[in-house]
Amino acid sequence: MAKTATRGRRKAPARGKSKARSSGGGLLPWAVIGIAAIGGIVAHDHWKSIQPMLARQSAPITRETAEPKPLVRKDVPPKQVALAAPMPKAVSPVPQSQPLPPAAIPTPMIQPIKAVPSPASPAVSETGTVAFGYCGQGAHINCVGDGGVFWYKGEKIVIADMASPVVDQARCDGERRVAFAAKSRLLALLNAGPFTMNAAGKTESSGAPRVVSRDGRSFGAQLINEGLARKPGAAGGAWCA
Repeated sequence: MAKTATRGRRKAPARGKSKARSSGGGLLPWAVIGIAAIGGIVAHDHWKSIQPMLARQSAPITRETAEPKPLVRKDVPPKQVALAAPMPKAVSPVPQSQPLPPAAIPTPMIQPIKAVPSPASPAVSETGTVAFGYCGQGAHINCVGDGGVFWYKGEKIVIADMASPVVDQARCDGERRVAFAAKSRLLALLNAGPFTMNAAGKTESSGAPRVVSRDGRSFGAQLINEGLARKPGAAGGAWCA
């Protein structure tokens, strides 16, 4: 009797363990179902905020699956591109033993000087068109000094084809009257219009010898014909009777 009692007491705990195991194994599926239900309710309430997050995570996956990757063959070696190296420019060697020539020094260009013909040259011909007056004590520019001498633009002109008396050197009243008349007549001829002067020799201190004419008629010849002058070299003293 005692043994049976002890056996009955030892087996009691074993029954409690089996009940606990059976009860624990039965509650686990219900707990998983409850958690899944709660998660579904929460996802339904917050679906608007969860949807963009799921779209971002799924976009890279869809792109990787949509874009095919090129196949790389392991047996084909990669292409090698040869780059052409620039060729160095050939530099001609400069011999050290030969000295370099000096640089050329530029020389200024010398302009030739044009020769200006002298007014006393026989080939010079000039036309006068200025107004004349009698010469006074001032500067002589365009004026008449006596019957055979006048100044044109400051140059003393001596009529070469005639000789007339000079007022300051007159030896008598008749010669002085002729000298005044020749001086007045020459002034009138010079102011009558344009005239031509042709060189008749070299210019000297006494003046530049010229043959003065208009329309081919010499002023000296006119004064000689009018009795107010003589030919050069003729004997004087006829004006003093």
